[in-house]
Amino acid sequence: MFSPQATQDPDRWARLRFAIVGPLLAAPPPAGELQQSLRALSAKDWKHPVTGMTVRFSFPTLERWYYAARCAPDPVSALRRRRRSDAGQARKLSAQTIAELRAQYKTHPGWTVQLHYDNLVALAAEDPTLGPLSSYATIRRYMKTHGSRRKRRPKRKTPGAEQAEKRLESREVSSFEAEYTHGLWHLDFHHGSRKVLTRDGQWTTPLVLGIIDDHSRLICHLQWYLDETAETLVHALSQAFQKRALPRALMTDNGSAMQASEFLSGLHTLSILHQPTLPYSPYQNAKQETFWATLEGRLMAMLEGVCELTLERLNEITQAWVELDYHRAIHSEIATSPLRRYLDSPHVGRDCPDSDALKQAFRCLAKRRQRRSDGTLSLEGKRFEIPSRYRHLEQLDVCYARWDLRVVDLVDPLTRASLCRLYPLDKAANASGQRRALQPREELAPDPQRGNELPPLLRQLMADYAATGRPPAYLPKSSDDRESCV
Repeated sequence: MFSPQATQDPDRWARLRFAIVGPLLAAPPPAGELQQSLRALSAKDWKHPVTGMTVRFSFPTLERWYYAARCAPDPVSALRRRRRSDAGQARKLSAQTIAELRAQYKTHPGWTVQLHYDNLVALAAEDPTLGPLSSYATIRRYMKTHGSRRKRRPKRKTPGAEQAEKRLESREVSSFEAEYTHGLWHLDFHHGSRKVLTRDGQWTTPLVLGIIDDHSRLICHLQWYLDETAETLVHALSQAFQKRALPRALMTDNGSAMQASEFLSGLHTLSILHQPTLPYSPYQNAKQETFWATLEGRLMAMLEGVCELTLERLNEITQAWVELDYHRAIHSEIATSPLRRYLDSPHVGRDCPDSDALKQAFRCLAKRRQRRSDGTLSLEGKRFEIPSRYRHLEQLDVCYARWDLRVVDLVDPLTRASLCRLYPLDKAANASGQRRALQPREELAPDPQRGNELPPLLRQLMADYAATGRPPAYLPKSSDDRESCV
């Protein structure tokens, strides 16, 4: 019977050989009886260390084992199987075949082994000097031994994709894990394998947004959506904050939603370090990718028989599966359940602010120039009115979210504190002809006693001119001018 444990033990042959000749070392036979003892051992049945079948060993083999063990300081090491002198070499492949195979793999690393073999067969038919070609198993074994594995080409051949491919070949890939709970979160979108029926009567493939804690593998939030926008991203992430805590760092890919100004500004406001993965390097977010396989293999597999599946129903089922199945199942990587590790491990999370504070955090900051004619500014193609008390400002700082223009604030450029709320321009209401009075600005009242005095600069110029001793360089025309010069 085949024994899996025997194949995994490299010393299985050494232990068998020592078990056979070891008694002769412990109790050496009298002089002249060694051959008789070895022949008696050769007549016995032994259990093959790999297959488990009955096997016998010849007298010369046992004699060689005996003398090798008797003359060695470590008998077990002396009885180990020696490495062949030609180990690691392709004995059945010629040097020309190996050169052709390596050149072929260098040119076409995305080919399968079967395709490489078929091309070598065709090449051998064209070039008789190549010699007889070995079997497919030999070619496959050689390529596997030398690490010539199939490399999938990126879908888009861009400079960034080529750079990522070269980086993957030159840099090692190592697993990592955050030391504390809430030290690092992972976030990613995933296209589902099932379609849902929307309210307008269409079948649409939904996307699920998952947020997972790196240390405990706990799902902070999981929800299905119909789009992959920054608004959807903020909607799910805000729920994760309110359900769990504020993490210290968040790892995402470089999708358009993850690069939105509102999202990046919110992480900065909440003091969360954004750690995007390198371009075209999804393996850096491997924990998230592994969870998608679990979701498809368990949750989506159980929904195969459900015909009419709506987005609301899918979200309800997903929440029940996450809380009662995934969180309580033993995770092979951490040897416990995600929920138990989440509760037992120390955390570095922070308290989450209220909903209004989260909405204000995930907004972008923009600079706009005020229109002097009507005291408005343009924002996303719409005009907003500026209160008259700020009509003296030429450049304004506004804070808003592109998906919700109901909340637009005029903020202080340094502290980002809200100064006032801005509302859209109502042209229909302004057509009535009624106008509000401008709020007076704080101005200094003129001093009547100083109204007839010359400014300081003119007084200085007059004094300097009089100090030259020259008369005024003009001729008066009328008597009034002449009298004024006297």
